[in-house]
Amino acid sequence: MIIATEFVVAMRCPSCGKLEFHAISRFAFAGSSSCKVTCSCGAPKLIVGTKNRQQYWFQMPCVLCETNHLVYYKAKQLWSNEVTFFYCNDTNVELGFFGPDEKVRAVADNYEHNLETLVDELGYDDYFFNPEIMFEVLNCLHDIAEEGFLYCECGSYQIEIDIFPERIELQCKECKSTSVVYAENEDDLNKVRGIKKIELVKNGFKSLDNHSNGKKSKKKSSKRTKQ
Repeated sequence: MIIATEFVVAMRCPSCGKLEFHAISRFAFAGSSSCKVTCSCGAPKLIVGTKNRQQYWFQMPCVLCETNHLVYYKAKQLWSNEVTFFYCNDTNVELGFFGPDEKVRAVADNYEHNLETLVDELGYDDYFFNPEIMFEVLNCLHDIAEEGFLYCECGSYQIEIDIFPERIELQCKECKSTSVVYAENEDDLNKVRGIKKIELVKNGFKSLDNHSNGKKSKKKSSKRTKQ
C-alpha cells in the first residue's frame, strides 16, 4: 500500500495576488504543531496546524475581505486522492485548493487564476479606468517582485500595494517610502515593461512614470493589498 506523505496547496497571495503551489509534508509537523506557508514575494499566506494529527486547521489572511479565515479538516481529507477547494466565508469566492500534486496542477491549468478573473468575479471592472492595462501592469509588478527586484532602499522587501483607478502606489512597510506606477494607457504599460528593478527611495516619494506630481486622481477609494 502506498501512503501519501504530502499534499499540494494552490492559493493566491493576499499581498501580490500571485497563484503559487506549496507542497506540505506529514513530516513538516514532526516536533512542531504548525507549518507556515510564505509567498515568493515574502508575504505570509497560510498556516497549517494540528494538535493531535487527526484534525488540522488552515489559518489564512483573505485577499478579499482582509480578515483571517480559520477552516478545519480531518487528516484523511488532506492526504486524500481528491482536490478540495476552500473559500472566503463572506463572499464565497474560491481562495485556493489542495490535493495531490498532479491533480492540483491540472485544476490550475483549467482555471484562469489571475487578477483579471478575481476582479471579474467581484464586479470591479468599472472601478478601473482601463482594466486590461491595470491587470497587465500588476502582472509586471508581480514578476519583478517574484524575481526579488522589488524592495526599498532601507533594505525591506515588505511592500504594501494600494490600487487606485488609474495608478498603483507602492509603500515600504518599514520606512513608509512610496512610489507611484500609473496604469491608464499603453504608454504606462510599456514603461513598466521596460523596468527590471524597482527600488523605493528611503523616506522618499517618487513616480516611476513621467506623469507630473500634480496629476489629480479621481475620487475613488483604493483597493489595498496588505503584506
